Amino acid sequence: MTAPQRLTDRKREAIIQAAIAEFRANGFEITSMDKIAATAGVSKRTVYNHFPSKEELFAEILNQLWARVTAEQETPYRSDLPLREQLRPILAAKVQMLGDDNFLDLARVAIAAAIHSPERAQNMVARMGEHEEGLTVWIRAAQADGRLKAAAPDFAAQQVQGLLKSFAFWPQISMGFPGLSAEMQGTVVESALDMFLACYQVQ
Repeated sequence: MTAPQRLTDRKREAIIQAAIAEFRANGFEITSMDKIAATAGVSKRTVYNHFPSKEELFAEILNQLWARVTAEQETPYRSDLPLREQLRPILAAKVQMLGDDNFLDLARVAIAAAIHSPERAQNMVARMGEHEEGLTVWIRAAQADGRLKAAAPDFAAQQVQGLLKSFAFWPQISMGFPGLSAEMQGTVVESALDMFLACYQVQ
């Protein structure tokens, strides 16, 4: 990699970090590209060279966040292991991520931005959905192996994640509840496993 490319990468990363700070502090609507450029220590032109709009910049932040999240969930299906044993670390990683302060702050910003612009929200959700494939792929593989009942894999994945979010995301986002203790995280994961496997596991 050449030196100019490294400088470009550093500037891009500085812009993203500045944008995260500004979005967290001031929300989507109030944050301007001028302010992001000033915080990043680069020109406004440089910001626009990397990101054509504030929406694109925000979407990139969410994409990076989701990429980190789903990387932890990339657990290949194994036919030789119990389903519960395989699913537990996937769901535990999800609960842990949902409780991350950075993630919650950005999720609040995203939800506020979505309320102001439903169309923008649909685009963001679509982009984020592109990354939430790990669990769906795992479910599809377990179905192909005859160990989970036939159902839309993405629906089943969303269903089990909804069980987690009802304890580990929405109360914190909407009512400012504190994050779950490690013990409560474990309880939520085991309960979600019970319900998911009772519904979908082939007996």
